[in-house]
Amino acid sequence: MEESKKIKNYFVDEAGDPIIFNAKGHVIIGNDGCSKFFMLGFLDIAEPSVLDKDIQQLHERLLADPYFKKVPSMRQEQGKTFHAFHAKDDIPEVRKEVYSLLCRHEIKFHAVIRNKKEVLAYAYQQREKTGIYRYNPNELYDSLVKRLFKNRLHLADHNNVHFARRGSKDRTSALKEALTTARERFLEKWNKTSDSVISPLAGYPANFAGLQAVDYFLWALQRLYERHEDRYIDYVWDKVSLIHDVDDNSEKGYGVYYNRGKRIDVDRIKKTHGI
Repeated sequence: MEESKKIKNYFVDEAGDPIIFNAKGHVIIGNDGCSKFFMLGFLDIAEPSVLDKDIQQLHERLLADPYFKKVPSMRQEQGKTFHAFHAKDDIPEVRKEVYSLLCRHEIKFHAVIRNKKEVLAYAYQQREKTGIYRYNPNELYDSLVKRLFKNRLHLADHNNVHFARRGSKDRTSALKEALTTARERFLEKWNKTSDSVISPLAGYPANFAGLQAVDYFLWALQRLYERHEDRYIDYVWDKVSLIHDVDDNSEKGYGVYYNRGKRIDVDRIKKTHGI
């Protein structure tokens, strides 16, 4: 009898944006519409089909509830909550329902965070060093993919990595290359081998409840870093497996790692990131 194959299902999204320059080459970090931090995260979901069913049922129940009848984001023409949950667009009553549902599921949240001022410093260093370097936002995104998955892709026979689609260009090949590089670096470092399959799948949140779920976790993390609100991430902290703040070098040069037993502290963020 053939041995059962282990399958991992990851759902990946971003918070903030990887932009540091505008079209004229001016630095716009922290300006209106441009975040101070960029973060990438995934949810490792044990039973995606069960979460799909529960999210769909909650979505249908809330849309049918007369209490939300006149909420603009829940109207079809708005193209927001009517189609899928999205923490930025959803009203507080909806967010509470979604967070409560997520806390009942077997999921693990991983994320990696960059302070964009440090990314800017790196871009300047590379330009001075080479004379021709031009920063590309995809470079930052792909580098975080490698960091995020560096210790993950040897754990299963098959890895389904669902990415929230970004823009109109299909970057599936580039993302697979980043994932493959992450796995190869890990295997080389630890002198291991693996023939696990990596399947990157780009999709829209309306089609994958896992993408709606990871958006909620990243929104909570972003509120912590950008606005110093910790109540959202505190509420789901039991689902946090690992968060890597790359640019907090107060302890080690490689940053600081947070997990279920080591919570993120707002005062520390303010101090180490100078905000």
